[in-house]
Amino acid sequence: MKTTQYLAEVVQELNRTVDLISDEEAEKLVNKILESKKIFVAGAGRSGFMGKSFVMRMMHMGIDAYVVGETVTANLEKDDLLIIGSGSGETKTLISIAEKAKSLGGTVAAVTISPDSTIGKLADIIIKLPGSPKDQSESEYKTIQPMGSLFEQTMLLFYDALILRFMEKKGLDSTKMYGKHANLE
Repeated sequence: MKTTQYLAEVVQELNRTVDLISDEEAEKLVNKILESKKIFVAGAGRSGFMGKSFVMRMMHMGIDAYVVGETVTANLEKDDLLIIGSGSGETKTLISIAEKAKSLGGTVAAVTISPDSTIGKLADIIIKLPGSPKDQSESEYKTIQPMGSLFEQTMLLFYDALILRFMEKKGLDSTKMYGKHANLE
């Protein structure tokens, strides 16, 4: 198969994920982002990269947002929001971060394949995304892609959709957001 044929199949897979995501839970997450003073995002590996891109867009919108573990990350306080992206919901370091956030009075949102996971059970808001965990033998969702790629791609697009919904609710457009774009590059 040609590369472009693989790309077409990946796009088809992503298109099928849309109807499997709860609008109600997504709206809860958008509203919690609007209500929260600070937003923290955590994820490991590729899920972490997707989270970093989400934090960058939130910063462009003037939201006080941080990537957990970076040297410039603020402290989480009561009523702040922690969003954890984890396909399995069982990444040990992320479980510890979720437990700490809860103990400090923070709200935890899980973006995951596995709502019944440890992180899912700790979460106040759960966004279930379709996809396969790294070990695809345990998945009911079939994909041609390796490991957690479909989940990670869906997460990135879901985060971008949250940004669009936030922009709509706040009356923002790309021109206003560009004013906050990095200018030392």
